[in-house]
Amino acid sequence: MIITATPRYTRIIAEVWKPLIALFVWDVLVTVVYFMLPFHAPTLPLTLFGSALALFLGFRDNSAYQRWWEGRVLWGAMINASRNLARGIIAFIGPEDDGEKRDLKRSIVLRQIAYVQALRNQLRRQDPEAEVHRFLSREEAGEPLGRTNVANGLLDGTGQRIAEAHRRGWLNDLQQSSLESVLIDIANAQGGMERIKNTPLPNQYRFFPTLFTRLFCILLPIGLVETLGIATPLGSGIAGLMFLAVLQIGEDLTDPFANTVHDVPLTAMCRTIEIDLLQAIGDPAPAPMKPDRDVLW
Repeated sequence: MIITATPRYTRIIAEVWKPLIALFVWDVLVTVVYFMLPFHAPTLPLTLFGSALALFLGFRDNSAYQRWWEGRVLWGAMINASRNLARGIIAFIGPEDDGEKRDLKRSIVLRQIAYVQALRNQLRRQDPEAEVHRFLSREEAGEPLGRTNVANGLLDGTGQRIAEAHRRGWLNDLQQSSLESVLIDIANAQGGMERIKNTPLPNQYRFFPTLFTRLFCILLPIGLVETLGIATPLGSGIAGLMFLAVLQIGEDLTDPFANTVHDVPLTAMCRTIEIDLLQAIGDPAPAPMKPDRDVLW
């Protein structure tokens, strides 16, 4: 996620330079043809076309931003639920001088850290194995890593450990119910993230804005050449850049878990959970993530 208020124009150009060069070449070609073989450009209602296209692109960008913001809200809920789970386990399960209870609390807290790291990797289509092994032994990690959905396997294991603590009398019915409700919140948040990741914008939202923007950019120099003359490539290029940039914004926000500079900062939020939970059990914690060239990953 880019955290500066003012975007870097080099980054914007880097994302649209290919269609922008094609547009500029087309603008120059139209201008040269106009001066070599003068023609009467048809009267094109470019203002009407541009206004309709702007509304179309704005509607698409709003839909894309809603997906991005929902992803951010779900990860905020995940941070809170992880803290609630750790706090509940530590408060409900007995004194620290009991070795078995202490080991169980550590196991559940570390599993939750491994869970969010695994979920982050799954959403970014990366292998979660290395992150899981950072917090769990090979024996503990074996069963969830053998599943298609590693994060869900880790969450199931946490539920089983809470159920075992209840059977052993370390948790009463109310405490188990309270912790189970937290696990439900975690599972619901994961389901929402997977829905966003696995359900792209409808094809019409992706195809038609691109088609109409490119068509508008083709018509733009034809409609402007009689007015702008030799300045047509400059004027048409600037106007085209505006529409191409708006088109790219929607493309960037469609997948909030794509591991790009426009991504929801999953790594930083997982680090926040890791810090809070490790400190809750008295373990040393890493430093918070810092932006890398104005980007928080």
